[in-house]
Amino acid sequence: MSTSAIQEWRKNNRLISTDNHKLDIPSVHHYLTRSTWAKGIDLETVVTSIANSLNFGLYSQEGQIGFARLITDYATFAYLCDVYVLEEHQGEGLGRWLMECVHRHPVIEKLRRVMLFTTTAPWLYEKFGYQPVNQQNYAWTITRPDIYTHQQKPT
Repeated sequence: MSTSAIQEWRKNNRLISTDNHKLDIPSVHHYLTRSTWAKGIDLETVVTSIANSLNFGLYSQEGQIGFARLITDYATFAYLCDVYVLEEHQGEGLGRWLMECVHRHPVIEKLRRVMLFTTTAPWLYEKFGYQPVNQQNYAWTITRPDIYTHQQKPT
C-alpha cells in the first residue's frame, strides 16, 4: 500500500478526492451492482476492492456522484476500473474531469503501463491516450463476466 498523501481537486462546487474516509461505499456498491461490468457484486467484494485500490470519489453538495479506482503497485502498473458518473450528472463534463484528475495524480507519472477494459465510452478514454490492444498474443485475460450473478458453490 502506498503512503502517498490525499489528493483533492475542486471545480464548480464539485470535489474529487482520494480520501477513502469520504467515500460513500453503499452508494458505490449500489451503482456497481447495477452496472454492466459488475452486475450483482456483493458489498463485501466492493469493500475489499476499495481497501486495496487508489480511489477517486467525485462529490457534489448532494453527496457522492461518481467514482474511479486504480489497482496499482504504485511503481510500474495500474488497472483503471469502476469509472462512473451517476446518470443524472452525465453530460456535464464530469467524466472527463474525473479522468483528468486520475491522470494528474502523482502515481500515474511513474507507471510504465495503465490498462483498462471497457465496453462503454471508448471516446473518453481515447482522449487520454488509451488505445485498444489488438496485437496478437500480446494481452491475455481470464474473463468471468457473470461471476457475481452466478457464484460457484464450493465442492
